[in-house]
Amino acid sequence: MKYNEIAVLTDIALITCIVQRGKADDIVRAAQAAGASGATVHFARGSGIRERLGILGVAVEVEKEVISILASTDHVDHIFEVMHKAAQLDTPGMGLMYVTPVEKAATHIPPEVLERLRGKK
Repeated sequence: MKYNEIAVLTDIALITCIVQRGKADDIVRAAQAAGASGATVHFARGSGIRERLGILGVAVEVEKEVISILASTDHVDHIFEVMHKAAQLDTPGMGLMYVTPVEKAATHIPPEVLERLRGKK
């Protein structure tokens, strides 16, 4: 098996969104409509002082879904805003989201896409 050169992506960031279980599918659809190429969703369990929220002591579900999306730095802000709205993160107890810079990443990139990218430089 012959390996081609490694195509390294350097202008990307990781958007991580942690939401209540059952909410991820709608958020991923919104992110893809905003330009995200894909997402990884996995389950997690949260704990801490936020398990009980507010004066009424409304319980916040400890089962979470974690959405991870790699996006071009050109598109991160737009995708982030769309996900924030879809996740209703302006509502207490709905979750949290953050962006992490990614130094480099590698995956299969079709040769025709690589040629097009090299032509832009």
